[in-house]
Amino acid sequence: MNRIRNAACALLCFASLPAFALSEQGQTQLQNLQDRWAEINYQVPKEQREKAFASLSEHAQKAVSAEPDAAELHIWNGIILSTYAGAKGGLGALGLVKEAKASLEQGLALDPKALSGSAYTSLGSLYYQVPGWPIGFGDDEKAEAMLKQALAINPDGIDPNYFYADYLARAKRYAEAKAALEKALQSPPRPNRQSADAGRKQDIQALLSKVNAELE
Repeated sequence: MNRIRNAACALLCFASLPAFALSEQGQTQLQNLQDRWAEINYQVPKEQREKAFASLSEHAQKAVSAEPDAAELHIWNGIILSTYAGAKGGLGALGLVKEAKASLEQGLALDPKALSGSAYTSLGSLYYQVPGWPIGFGDDEKAEAMLKQALAINPDGIDPNYFYADYLARAKRYAEAKAALEKALQSPPRPNRQSADAGRKQDIQALLSKVNAELE
């Protein structure tokens, strides 16, 4: 469970409702959540992350309560909960993971294409990192299907390519993982996500080193 990371995605066939436009305040809340998440995930010392993510999770849930029809806020609530679970670790994180899954699924139901398909990316990452039945809901087949759906929506995105590569590496499909990682490194920068992009590139380089070692 301590390997669970920022995640978010959902069950394949949700009927979607019309996209709900975030208010100006909601946009500000979303940006604040994204910025603080990146700061905690990549700059805060590891031993302090659980407490920091717990606090951030409270802010995310308040943002969702204020605008319950905004898919973007449900998705980021799920991402924060899943990363909080990773920082917490152990069986105690299972409850957080289930909450994250539910929030991501809600975001997917509201708008499958919100945030360039981020719900698919994050839920897919949960499905391959969470233990399977009877402990959790992990399912590698669902994980791959969701990650491929995320790539269909956002083929050049840094996160869908990275998480698909991580999934492939864990499945020992190293040549495919390397190709996905190299594509992730070529992803265009995301507006207002400089810190997150820089941190994700560190993740990509670390995984690429492991993959290359396996291919030698």
